[in-house]
Amino acid sequence: MTGRHLLIIAHGSRRQASNDEVRALGERVRALRDPGIERVEVAFLELAEPGIPEGLATCVAHGAREIIVFPYFLAAGTHVANDIPEAIEVFSAEHPQIKVRLASHLGASSALPMTILDVASQVE
Repeated sequence: MTGRHLLIIAHGSRRQASNDEVRALGERVRALRDPGIERVEVAFLELAEPGIPEGLATCVAHGAREIIVFPYFLAAGTHVANDIPEAIEVFSAEHPQIKVRLASHLGASSALPMTILDVASQVE
């Protein structure tokens, strides 16, 4: 066991189906069974549960020694630039023994342009 957990953080929506879509994404990522990731969790910035503190706490409760936080956001707005790093800072002050690393947000991925073309080419 690696003790490395992945926490996917999405915005959250008043529309339950949107939140369920993010949870389903977490399940699909979990099903890939990456040997470097012991556990995959999903959390939301607002409007849905669990929130970021609860998501981080769940990782700790399941033995995380390292948490990779993945912002499931397309652009580096205030939530990516400020809110998520601030939540991590609060958590890290309370759990200095847990290493938390912040991944780049989804929109910064070099794989995204090809993914957009792949999805667009599937339109009938």
